[in-house]
Amino acid sequence: MTYIVTEPCVDILDKACIEECPVDCIYEGGRMMYINPDECVDCGACEPVCPVEAIFFEEDVPEEHSEYTAANFEFFADIGSPGGASKIGRTDFDPPFVRNRPVRV
Repeated sequence: MTYIVTEPCVDILDKACIEECPVDCIYEGGRMMYINPDECVDCGACEPVCPVEAIFFEEDVPEEHSEYTAANFEFFADIGSPGGASKIGRTDFDPPFVRNRPVRV
């Protein structure tokens, strides 16, 4: 199991979760953050600091945000587990489901 970032994060990218994560497993895509399921230790430190309440334990993702679980895993399909987000930095990649969302202004 892992934590999943959902719709409220799209186009917000607050990054408080990154600062709180003790294992550097939260990666920045073009429009939102993603939690690496292989690197996450399920500590939950990221969840309470998210100002838009976008982070849920995988089993607790609300039904209306269920497609974000697949998007999270798709984000890591190509990069795998590089051993920390700071090694990669920000990317412009988002899975099509996220990339094609209406832009929030």
